[in-house]
Amino acid sequence: MLTDSKGFSGFSVDDLDAAKRFYGEILGLAITERAMGLIGIRIAPDTDVLVYPKGDAHRPATFTVLNFPVADIDATVDELTARGVEFVRYEGFAQDAKGIARGPEGPAIAWFTDPAGNVLAVLEQ
Repeated sequence: MLTDSKGFSGFSVDDLDAAKRFYGEILGLAITERAMGLIGIRIAPDTDVLVYPKGDAHRPATFTVLNFPVADIDATVDELTARGVEFVRYEGFAQDAKGIARGPEGPAIAWFTDPAGNVLAVLEQ
């Protein structure tokens, strides 16, 4: 029934202008204005994520809502840190000085949050 559908993901923020600045200026992603005050964040040539405002009703996701595979996680973390991104440290994960978790059970990964508190990650392919 949905096998031919071009599904998409979305999440809320409490401040759409802050989200536009963060995703557009800090992360360098293309932002498109959508109907009803929504924005699209271009994460791949033909893929957007929908971001919608919820104001005071917003509750940040406590799980990773968006992952960015990268070729060189150290260079990416260094660049994001230089742009003001702070990486999250989680108990139970051995993370290095940059906040990157490296282990045999998965790829090297580092988590950070957007201005609304939603969890994002970069991970090495």
